[in-house]
Amino acid sequence: MSELPYRPCVGVMLLDRRGRAFVGRRRAKRSDPVAIDHEWQMPQGGIDEGEEPFAAALRELHEETNVTSVALLGEARDWYSYDLPPEAMKRWTGKYRGQTQRWFALRFLGEESEIDIERPAGGAHEPEFDAWRWEAPSRLPELIVPFKRAVYERVVEDFAHLGAE
Repeated sequence: MSELPYRPCVGVMLLDRRGRAFVGRRRAKRSDPVAIDHEWQMPQGGIDEGEEPFAAALRELHEETNVTSVALLGEARDWYSYDLPPEAMKRWTGKYRGQTQRWFALRFLGEESEIDIERPAGGAHEPEFDAWRWEAPSRLPELIVPFKRAVYERVVEDFAHLGAE
């Protein structure tokens, strides 16, 4: 597994005007007890060939939440990587060992009615989430699956200074 590459990805910490972060509950089979307790995450996804990370972040945010009304607040200092557990490797057919992610903090400038997880990107994409909420950034690491927790801890640390408007 160590010889496999990491999949290049982006992540978005979308902050509302009060400094709370958007989290979505992944649409998933709720049979894995670990996933049930840690099914909330921030928007994230792969970088397309030739795509710049910030452009990928905006695209992924729109494809997962329908949101486009944002302002850039910050970019993580580093790329953060995590390895997939063996049971998750099957889904990716052994192509990647995990993901390496570039994270961006964005301020949500729109109205909550803009958020549409049922018909993201105007219905052009399948829904990723079946519920969403605003959450205190300090709580994010406890909401994510354990193998991604260290990445979330670093993201929260990187963007802790941003808070409310």
